[in-house]
Amino acid sequence: MKQDIRKTSPAQLKEWLVQQGEQGFRAKQIHEWLWKKSAQSFEQMTNLSISTRELLNTHYEIRPLTVDQQQRSNDGTIKSSFRLFDGNLVEGVLIPALRTDDMDRMTACVSSQVGCSLTCKFCATGYMDRKRNLDAAEIYDQVVAIDRQAKDAYNSPLTNIVYMGMGEPLLNYKNVLESVDRITSPDGLGMSPKRITVSTAGIAKMIRQLGDDQVKFNLALSLHAANDQKRDTIMPINESNTLQALGDALGYFYKKTGTRITFEYILFYNFNDTLQDAQELWKFTKRVPAKVNIIEYNPIAEANFKNTDPQTLDRFAGYLEDKGVTVNVRRSRGKDIDAACGQLAGKS
Repeated sequence: MKQDIRKTSPAQLKEWLVQQGEQGFRAKQIHEWLWKKSAQSFEQMTNLSISTRELLNTHYEIRPLTVDQQQRSNDGTIKSSFRLFDGNLVEGVLIPALRTDDMDRMTACVSSQVGCSLTCKFCATGYMDRKRNLDAAEIYDQVVAIDRQAKDAYNSPLTNIVYMGMGEPLLNYKNVLESVDRITSPDGLGMSPKRITVSTAGIAKMIRQLGDDQVKFNLALSLHAANDQKRDTIMPINESNTLQALGDALGYFYKKTGTRITFEYILFYNFNDTLQDAQELWKFTKRVPAKVNIIEYNPIAEANFKNTDPQTLDRFAGYLEDKGVTVNVRRSRGKDIDAACGQLAGKS
């Protein structure tokens, strides 16, 4: 079986090339084709001789993902179903925010796993089995494909990336961090890490590891309740990663990185939308510098949660703002094509 060349380090590739009688500097050229120019075949590497390309093709392969299906929402959101080399499918989303200034905001929402193991009760992906982790190249390829969509559809490149698609990024820690490195490296796509947000359901141990690794990207915690009993009900991961443990881990992360946390909070009707819930959330935000994104709930067939009403949402947000909390109310995009937050499940 041919080896996946994107899992071969430049040093390993250089050593192999020399053993084959090739010049060692070719490894740098190949690395640039793979990660800076996003080549999907050896034939595209036109500054290599035909014999070198044939040699590579004999021993190695590139495993790019392909767009299996694509849907466009009435609001301009584009959802793609990506086919991986082994036949599995993941989904990614282009979320455009067209503005009147010179720079439109183009956000790619990418997946990190095929399925998910966390069984959050409000999320369609949580009702799938986790089949496997994505490798760094498969995450990188989603970004490249969605960037191409943004340029084709809106004549604008990607400006932001969120790891908020299928899967729990911190349960695929090594590959997620490697993908960020490929995306941000001058030898890769060259995007600023401050334009990248990794969202987690809350793995305290790995949040601390992010601090130890002094990552430069933004961190978001899918909170949805600042009460252990309620959070246990909708997010079973909370049973082993309590709010106390998460608060301590986030404090450690902030101390190591200086990066403010984002708390994501879906307001479910008659569950977590009272002023008492708002007070509990406010107290939790005092543990670490943070802002709160209140997210509209997007119904799924597997669950019977409802979105809170506009008056309750305004009252909830107003309470937090009166306490000095920075609050953003996020309206969902792409609901008509099951592309909104919590709806990704590999459906056509």
